[in-house]
Amino acid sequence: MDLSQKIYTVSELTQEIKDLLEEEFPFLWLEGEISNFRVPPSGHYYFTLKDVSTQIRAVFFKSGQSGISFKPENGLQVLCFGRLGVYAGRGEYQIIIERMELKGWGTLQLAFEKLKERLWKEGLFELERKKPLPLLPRRVAIVTSPTGAVIQDFLKILYRRFRNIHVSIFPVLVQGETASFEIEEAIKKLNQSDLGIEVIILARGGGSIEDLWPFNEERVARAIAGSAIPVVSAIGHEVDFTISDFVADLRASTPSAAAELLIQPQREWESKIGDIQVRLVQPLRRKLGLYEEKLFHFQKRIGDPRRRLIDLTLRLDDYGTRLRLALRGILGKRQDTLTWIQEKLLLKAPRDKVLAGQNSLEIQRLKLRGLINRKLEQWEMALEAQGKTLQALSPWGILDRGYALVRTLPDLALLKKVEEAPPGKHIRVSIAQGELDCLVERTRKKEDRTFVQRTI
Repeated sequence: MDLSQKIYTVSELTQEIKDLLEEEFPFLWLEGEISNFRVPPSGHYYFTLKDVSTQIRAVFFKSGQSGISFKPENGLQVLCFGRLGVYAGRGEYQIIIERMELKGWGTLQLAFEKLKERLWKEGLFELERKKPLPLLPRRVAIVTSPTGAVIQDFLKILYRRFRNIHVSIFPVLVQGETASFEIEEAIKKLNQSDLGIEVIILARGGGSIEDLWPFNEERVARAIAGSAIPVVSAIGHEVDFTISDFVADLRASTPSAAAELLIQPQREWESKIGDIQVRLVQPLRRKLGLYEEKLFHFQKRIGDPRRRLIDLTLRLDDYGTRLRLALRGILGKRQDTLTWIQEKLLLKAPRDKVLAGQNSLEIQRLKLRGLINRKLEQWEMALEAQGKTLQALSPWGILDRGYALVRTLPDLALLKKVEEAPPGKHIRVSIAQGELDCLVERTRKKEDRTFVQRTI
């Protein structure tokens, strides 16, 4: 060890570095993205200026803020004019800003807005697709880091409000490049498990946008949207919003708030149940009192039930006898009326009229048939007499009496004179039983009174 060298105290070294920095970099322009922005009661702005790989603390005192026309917030890309300084209390160097101008949104914030807009257009933020949380869940799963203060705060608040809840802790990384993969896998495994989980809580404490970025990853958003189990997003602080907050079925401002939103205190449940019990019991007691009072009055009015029963039995028998007699009289009158109506109906029955008409028609039909038969017999007899007369007057009837009809051949002309049948002439002789074809051998006048006929 070279004792000739100066040995610095921490304060001395810090002061020399401070002097060196402030001398070397009196004023400069610095471009970066605002992160971890906060405003304490003093009104000064404290935040981090960062780029892709580096960051620097920054402070913007309230006295110089009147010159800016915008409200600083996380994700804004700004140009800052100031000087470097060292905060000796922590040995940290920082830029003390005198002037700030807006540059634009940061890369992560821009990616956040683009993904948010795309998922919104797909309908992942619609209220209609959000599932209601069970009124009193029995099994809850929390996806978070098992070593952080978040899980302790959550369990403490949850069990303070209601102790009979089973909580399953699913440990994951909540920061870093692989965190989104672990969160996505946790949600899917819980949906596939048989643990009977009724609600999933995604929980993480506050941090910068980089720290909370796993909950802005699309794979986490789609895992939440695809979950059949309701998901509560409890990421960061009150002012922090992540994509998972918009997709989840319920957003809690903090993990502690998630425990308070998840379930009402047990004493409130007991109080409600007590109120309901009172509201149910009191009306029943009032009704029971009214019924007891009515019963007392009825008993008082009824008196001895046995004597009342005997009186009622006697009155019942008397009423029964009078009722039977009355019914019998009414039935007799109704029966007489019915018989009279039946007789009248029988007299006017269409069936009897039809039968009488049919009988009359049959008699008329028989009379007409007899008349027709007699008329036919008369016509047959007259026809037969006329037939006999015609038969007697016909040539064939004359033949039957022995006469003959002679006609020449072949013209069958009636032979009336001898000269019309000279010898050698063929003639036809028609008699009653047939005809004879003859050859005239010789002829004689009427005075001869004879002629010879030879059959051919």
